[in-house]
Amino acid sequence: MRILLVKPYNLTDHIQPSLGLGYLATAVRKDNEVRILDCVKENIKINRFGKTVKDYNPDIVGIQCYTFDLKFINEALNIIKSINKNIITILGGPHPSAVPVETMEYFGDKLDFAFRGECEKSLPLFIDYLEKKRSAFPVDIPGIVWRQDGGIKYNDCLFEDNLDSFGMPSWDLIHPETYPESQHGAFYRKFPIATIMLTRGCPYQCTFCAGKTVSGTKLRKRSIANVIEEIKILNTEYGIKEFHIIDDNFTLDKVYATSFLKELKALNLDISLATPNGIRMDTLDDEMLSLMRKNGLYLISLGIESGSDRVLKLMKKNLTVKKIREAVHFIRAHGLDVAGFFILGFPDESKEEVLDTIGLSLDLDLVRANFFTYLPFPGTESYRRLMDNGEIGKVNWDRFYFTSAAYAPENITNHELKRLQRLAFFKFYMRPVILWRNLREIRSIRHFLFLIKRFFHWIIMN
Repeated sequence: MRILLVKPYNLTDHIQPSLGLGYLATAVRKDNEVRILDCVKENIKINRFGKTVKDYNPDIVGIQCYTFDLKFINEALNIIKSINKNIITILGGPHPSAVPVETMEYFGDKLDFAFRGECEKSLPLFIDYLEKKRSAFPVDIPGIVWRQDGGIKYNDCLFEDNLDSFGMPSWDLIHPETYPESQHGAFYRKFPIATIMLTRGCPYQCTFCAGKTVSGTKLRKRSIANVIEEIKILNTEYGIKEFHIIDDNFTLDKVYATSFLKELKALNLDISLATPNGIRMDTLDDEMLSLMRKNGLYLISLGIESGSDRVLKLMKKNLTVKKIREAVHFIRAHGLDVAGFFILGFPDESKEEVLDTIGLSLDLDLVRANFFTYLPFPGTESYRRLMDNGEIGKVNWDRFYFTSAAYAPENITNHELKRLQRLAFFKFYMRPVILWRNLREIRSIRHFLFLIKRFFHWIIMN
């Protein structure tokens, strides 16, 4: 079969490879023809999407689905079915994993199937089901969502313990060396860049995060030998010089993370590292930070989230402002830069607490900060609370981006929350020391123009 795997176009300025689609391609390409289409990287908006589908003429189109992708995907599915109603359409990713029934109902008959959780084992079984049709419905496939007898059915997810069994992402279909300099983290030290993932799963209970819906609560790890082999391939065959570790919990197992860093150092590669997705600050120690620096790791991102102990408790971060200050000081003492992630407008948060968060970002020794407006992702505890309280109707789903105040708590208007987000960015970055530290990190004219575009995207965009 001919399979088209799609990363939808959206308004994000993070242009990085989809490891999820890369792993799925590996899972099915042995007996099928597969193409990965990154609509963000290729700037394929909905008006160009149809031509791409026609040219490739797939039997199956599988689309990665986040909540902010719904509008594009809805239009894309209409186009696919208008081209050929026999093309099988499937969705996977965080949104269908969190709300499978609602996803199928939202898209209607133009969506044939969806998947919950990981699909590396399920997708080959699904293709086999399509080819052989031994039963009327795919009842034996883990995580699948389908229509039956006027209703919607779905199976439990399968979270594979042996991550090595997935192989490696199909980098020859992704072409990592063709991605732009500024990916997830905006700044970089070396180029080209590739993202890698060593572990999956998160045992923490942060009320705003939907990661567990896709990768489960159990921490699962690739063998260190498997990861090292992938890094060597990316370095030698694709010329990759910087690796972005995008795990949710790379340092949770300290023995594992430390062993990996020792093995990587033994290769003596001319590379740099970063953790742009963030790591848990309560998992770090002197040995790990020392090894990180020796391996060329220059930046640690931290999910600080709030400057209010009360809000941190609501978020179930298991942190206090005091612990945050200590952690940033500890990391900086090892000569590593720190970037902080902050959430503004969490449910029940006051304006004064938002200002406390902005104040904390200015007090900490951070080189960069990103201020996200809170988004109620389906599948999270905070989303369920808004549903129970009848507040979910306040959410602007058409503007469901971190750059837009799609939701605002009771005592803050959406307009005021957006203004506070702008204030946070201006206060943080317009300080002469921070401005100079970041200007020194600009590597090229193209990099500078990208940063201007990102500034406009985050600050000016409503």
